[in-house]
Amino acid sequence: MSESEQDADAEEETPEPDAPADSEQAEENALLFGVWDVSEIEYGDPSTRPYLNVTPIAHTMGRHASKQFQKSEISIVERLINRLMQTDENTGKKQQATRIVRDALDIVHERTDDNPIQVLVTAVENAAPREETVRLKYGGISVPKAVDVAPQRRVDQALKFIGDGVQSATYKSSTSAAEALADLLIGAERYDVQSYPIAQKEERERVAAAAR
Repeated sequence: MSESEQDADAEEETPEPDAPADSEQAEENALLFGVWDVSEIEYGDPSTRPYLNVTPIAHTMGRHASKQFQKSEISIVERLINRLMQTDENTGKKQQATRIVRDALDIVHERTDDNPIQVLVTAVENAAPREETVRLKYGGISVPKAVDVAPQRRVDQALKFIGDGVQSATYKSSTSAAEALADLLIGAERYDVQSYPIAQKEERERVAAAAR
């Protein structure tokens, strides 16, 4: 074999660099809390899909806090964690709120055998109100008017309902926050009208329907 043929064979055998592919593959294979796969989440509501970001990162160290509308780039799991911190008991306690959410996801999986991240996404979609009311003044008279809710606000409201439901269920109660959160997520995912988030959504839409 000539030297030119040997050089050609060597070039054919030289593997091409695949570092970018490896990094993308590693990101796709990353697991939330080291347990839950977030690569195959299904979305049932196309309007809220751009605002329901799911990533394997549960703590971004506040990198999106500088701009209001960048909050939708944060994982919905971290947004739920942040929502749970907006109470007197959990203010600033990120690790405690993270532990509550992680334990709640474990409970959801034990009770449903489903991916709890999928349950969370469906619960937020179901609890997001489509209509609400605003107050318009006509000659000093305040009149309620029904309006459509923006998709980003729908997600914000759903998280608020879930957070308020956890606080209500654990106030002066022996129920742990993780158990209360798991109950709310399962109830909202199944569209149980007895669940606090779904009840709040139905009430908002009922008042809006009366103000059309």
